[in-house]
Amino acid sequence: MKYILAAILLFNAVAFAEPAKPDIDGWRARRFGMFIHWGPVSLTGHEISWSRGDQTPIEKYDNLYKEFNPVKFNADDWVAAAKAAGMKYIVLTTKHHDGFCLWNTQQTDYNIMNSPFGRDVVKELSAACKKAGIAFGTYYSTCDWHHPNFPGGGKHGSVKNPDADLDRYTTYLTNQVAELINNYGPLCTIWFDVPQHFDAKRGQAVIDTLRSLQPDIVINNRVGARGDYDTPEQTIGGFNTTRPWETCMTICNQWSWKPNDGMKSLVQCLQTLILTTGGDGNLLFNVGPMPTGEIEPRQVQRLKEMGEWLAKYGETVYATRGGPYKPGSWGASTHKDNTVYVHILNFPANGILTLPALDKKIIASKLLTGGSVDVQQTDEAVTITIPVGYRQEADTLVELTLDGPASEIKTATGHATASNTFQNNDEYGPDMAVDGNPDTRWATDAGTQSAWIEIELPAAKKVSTTTIVQEAAYANRIEAYEFQAEHHGEWKTLFTGEKTGTKEVLKFDPITAKKFRLNITKASDGPTINEIEIK
Repeated sequence: MKYILAAILLFNAVAFAEPAKPDIDGWRARRFGMFIHWGPVSLTGHEISWSRGDQTPIEKYDNLYKEFNPVKFNADDWVAAAKAAGMKYIVLTTKHHDGFCLWNTQQTDYNIMNSPFGRDVVKELSAACKKAGIAFGTYYSTCDWHHPNFPGGGKHGSVKNPDADLDRYTTYLTNQVAELINNYGPLCTIWFDVPQHFDAKRGQAVIDTLRSLQPDIVINNRVGARGDYDTPEQTIGGFNTTRPWETCMTICNQWSWKPNDGMKSLVQCLQTLILTTGGDGNLLFNVGPMPTGEIEPRQVQRLKEMGEWLAKYGETVYATRGGPYKPGSWGASTHKDNTVYVHILNFPANGILTLPALDKKIIASKLLTGGSVDVQQTDEAVTITIPVGYRQEADTLVELTLDGPASEIKTATGHATASNTFQNNDEYGPDMAVDGNPDTRWATDAGTQSAWIEIELPAAKKVSTTTIVQEAAYANRIEAYEFQAEHHGEWKTLFTGEKTGTKEVLKFDPITAKKFRLNITKASDGPTINEIEIK
C-alpha cells in the first residue's frame, strides 16, 4: 500500500508541477559575458558579413572558408580569458548573416568541417565552458544572405533571391538551432540577430519550438518576436528594472578582428560595465579572435585587468539589481539585500555628491575602495563627501547599509504610473519617461485622446520647473494639458498649456510635493513622451 501511495504522490508532484520558465534570474545574475564574433572573415580583417559584397567581392568572401585553418584555436584558452575577466557566460557567433556555420551541422555543407581546419568549434567551446563552469550560449543570425531560400541575398540582403521560400528557410533555421540545443546544450541563451522578413508571428513560432526543446532557455528580441530581453547595441541601455536587457558592445571598434583596431581603455571598459549594471542590464563584451584562432594578447590583457577589479569588487556587480539611484553623469548604483553600492565615476566640482533622499535609514557606510567617507542623510537628500586622495580614477565605491531591503525603495529619481501603456508593453511603460534616457519613451495606444502619467518622487522636494521631452514625430499630438501636484490630498494645477514642442519647459510658482501628474486632456492620437524632468 505504501508503494501505491508513494506512486500517487509522485504522479501528483509531476502532474501539478509548474512548467519550467526561462531562467531570467540566472541569466541576469551573471551580469557580464563574452561575445565572440569569428569566422573565415578574420582572414580579411574586415567586418563580419557586412563586408561581403563591399570590401570583399561576394564570390571571394563566400570561398574564404577554403583557406580558413586557425591551427592555434584552443577553446580552453578562450574560456580562460573569459574567466580571468570575471565573465560568467560566453556567446559565440555560430552563424552570422553570411551563412557560414562553425559547427558540424547536418543542414548545409557550408560549415567549418569542410574547411582545412575541419574541427567542430562549437563542440569544443561548449565542452570547455562546461569544464570551467562558464555558461554557454549561441548567437545565430535570423537572416542568411547566402541561403538560396532566404528572400534577401547579395550585398546586405538587398538582392531578391529568385528561389526564395521563407517557410522552407524557417524550417532550415529551426532545424539548425535545434541542433545547437540538442548537441551542444543546455544553452544559457540563443542570441538571434537582424530579423529581416521575420514578423512577430513567425518569430514567436520559432521561440515556441525552441522552448519545447529547452523550456528554461533565455531568448533575445531579434527573431521577429519580443523574446525575453532587449539588446541595445554599442550603447548603454536606459534604466529599466521591469524588462530585462543586455548591452552588446565591442572591446575595440569592429566586431570581428581588425589589425591595429582602436581598443577601449581600462577606465572605459570598467565604467561601461558599471553603468550597464547600474541600469539593471547585463554587459556582453565582444572580442574578435584573429585568423590564427587566438584572441589578441592586448585584448586578453585588458580583460584580465577588468577581472582583477572584479575580483575585489565583484559583489557590487554580480547578482545585484540596478538602482535605487538611476545612472547619471556622476555614476550609478546597484543593490543587494540591505546594501546599496554607490559607484562614483565623476565628482562635482565642490567634491560633494548630493543624491536624492532615500526612504530607508542608512545605518552604516564604508568606502570599499579604501579611505574615509562622510555620508549625511536628511529628509531631502543624501550627501557623500570623500577626500581627494581617496577618489579613484575608474570608480570610487561607497557601501551603504540600510535598515531594510533596498529593493523596497522606490527608484530614487522617481517612479511613474499611467492611465494607459501601448499594448501593455513594459518597453513603453511610464517609467520610460523618467529613466533619464531620451531614447526610451512612454507610449499610449493608438487612438488615445486623453491620458495621464503620475510621477512619485522618493521624498517631497521643492519644484518650480518641469521639462517635457518628445520626439518631433509625436510632439504635435498633445493639444491640451495640465501639470499638477498632489497638495493636501488633492491635485493642484500648476500649469496649463496646449501644443507642446520637442522640449517644452513649464515654469510655475515653487511648490513642495512628492507626487506630480501630467494630465493630457486632449490629444489627436496616442500621446508619446520620452522624458519628464522635474526640477
